[in-house]
Amino acid sequence: MCGIAGFIHPPFAESEARVRLGQMLDRIAHRGPDGEGMHVAPGGVAMGMRRLSIVDLEGGGQPIWNEDGTIGVVFNGEIYNHLELRRALEARGHRLHTRSDTEVLVHLYEDLGPELLARLRGMFAFAILDLRCRAISAARAARRCRSSSGGASGRWKSGAAWCGASAICSGPCWPSMWTGCSPSRSCKRRTR
Repeated sequence: MCGIAGFIHPPFAESEARVRLGQMLDRIAHRGPDGEGMHVAPGGVAMGMRRLSIVDLEGGGQPIWNEDGTIGVVFNGEIYNHLELRRALEARGHRLHTRSDTEVLVHLYEDLGPELLARLRGMFAFAILDLRCRAISAARAARRCRSSSGGASGRWKSGAAWCGASAICSGPCWPSMWTGCSPSRSCKRRTR
């Protein structure tokens, strides 16, 4: 399984955001031994992932961006109906450059925005960064479910902050961000 992490924290310069995101990703390195990808932008915007390669071993590095580089995604999981979605997107003129199930997310988001969740089948968590309108959308499938169940989206503005990850042990990298969350908490798998 992969691991994703990201934040928007405007007080951070790009260099500080890169360091903090690197710390978050280092904490989840065990979730993705096959690679790491990150994107850091002005305004303290950062998102990244640790990859365990399953689909498109060579071309599925993340973040993955749309054709003009304005919409990017970090993703953890599997979209079971990605081949069906890919065919529909290509029929509508989208150019997909990988065979990864991740790439369908940016193009589906271009067409549907946050409503893309209704079309997805699988087990996943992802965050989409839309630089055109300064928006971030994050979602996950319900635990042990094969269809999508929930998500959040919103625009960030000067002074606004957001932080998220697919594993609690990846953050926080600065205590004031997640009040009441223990950064020393382990990331061991729960047994039930």
